[in-house]
Amino acid sequence: MKIIKNEKIDFFSSLIVLMRILFGVGWLLAGITKITEKSWFKEPSLFLREYLLDSLQKSNVPSFYKFFLENIALEQVMVLNYVIPIVQIILGIFLIAGLFTIPSLLVCLFMHINFILSGNMNLISLVLYTSAFSLIIFRSDLYYLSLDKYFKLDTLLNINRKKRRKTVSMLSNKEKLTINS
Repeated sequence: MKIIKNEKIDFFSSLIVLMRILFGVGWLLAGITKITEKSWFKEPSLFLREYLLDSLQKSNVPSFYKFFLENIALEQVMVLNYVIPIVQIILGIFLIAGLFTIPSLLVCLFMHINFILSGNMNLISLVLYTSAFSLIIFRSDLYYLSLDKYFKLDTLLNINRKKRRKTVSMLSNKEKLTINS
């Protein structure tokens, strides 16, 4: 029986995969909840506009972010109303399946930063933010049981840490004569 060292899944790797899947389920449910329970699509921009206006009143929201909320987010509230839940659902599916995992995690971090900057700093936000960073840190274990590994996409964003070997070839006498001629 031949065991390939790189294909062996250990306990820690299994925990990282479970963390990735649960993180994806969280994002999937967040998007679905916005559509079904909070009526983001039935009453477009109502919930989001109130959320953004409440954020402008919070003292823990930085002034540069208040400027962004007033001049960009509130102006584009209808677009954001549809984009946010759809992106959350897509990210959830990608993370559960392990497809485009690192780019999905980076988008999740970007969205988390926006949630935190809007004054939504709580224990859940902190846990999710930390989870995303943990998954990126342990990205080599992240790809077990993933479509990234199946389609060999796991190597796209990994840095090749192995030293590059220099190859030296010896020229034959015939090759030396043609070069010198």
